[in-house]
Amino acid sequence: MTGRTPPADLTVDGTGLLCVTLLLRLRQEIDGAEPGTVVHVVTTDPAAPLDLPAWCHMTGHQYLGAVGAESHTVHALRLTAGARATRPDAPWHRAGREGSQSGAGRGADGLPVEASECRLGEQRQ
Repeated sequence: MTGRTPPADLTVDGTGLLCVTLLLRLRQEIDGAEPGTVVHVVTTDPAAPLDLPAWCHMTGHQYLGAVGAESHTVHALRLTAGARATRPDAPWHRAGREGSQSGAGRGADGLPVEASECRLGEQRQ
């Protein structure tokens, strides 16, 4: 155990991935993992300190915080038993809610504004 953060049961390498693609990788890697699994997410995305806690809040997983001396590059979370499922192709949307939104707050590509902005940022870099 490193300080307050438990060691990883699973490590997701999101190096070089931004916003949406980081969440897609995370969603894919944790699929089928048991509740209680501690996941360390390695990332170079400067928005990860905001995106990962928000995603955990939306899904019900527990965000444990930044890990170690290079705390901006590794984030820990614990998977929970009652987590809300997300769409495999859109992990920022809860599963089964595709038609329930009015479209307000969406970009030209149909994605939520936040996701559209992330995609634009990925294309610029």
